[in-house]
Amino acid sequence: MKESFLDYSKPILSICMRCRDGRESEHNDVRGGARLAEKIMMQVQTRFDISFDLRGIACMSQCKRPCIAAICSTGRFSYMFGDLDPENQTNIDALLDFPSLYLKAPEGFLERKERPKPLQKSILARIPSPISSSTIVIPLNM
Repeated sequence: MKESFLDYSKPILSICMRCRDGRESEHNDVRGGARLAEKIMMQVQTRFDISFDLRGIACMSQCKRPCIAAICSTGRFSYMFGDLDPENQTNIDALLDFPSLYLKAPEGFLERKERPKPLQKSILARIPSPISSSTIVIPLNM
């Protein structure tokens, strides 16, 4: 088994590598998700405030809302975002800025207005950790 390269004490930003954005022919058939990941990797190399690990995922099953990115961390909410344009620097900046906001928030819970603007309307999911004290989690007694 391959040794993990991730530091599980940090949030993990995952990018779907298979997402198509319809501009592959303009980019030597490189898919939109792969271009999004490449642009994030290039920016990560120039920043010193990076507080997350980055990984590619072969497919995140959100083909109707490409390009897809998700963030998760132990004991924190998980988020999935779609409709991210790999050619839009504002989307790249939002993905790079989100992890530090996520780390500062209790359990990583961020209201819509607390997220960078591009990540306010593009949210696909916000899932609490299995062990959460957030007031949005409603126990159902069965």
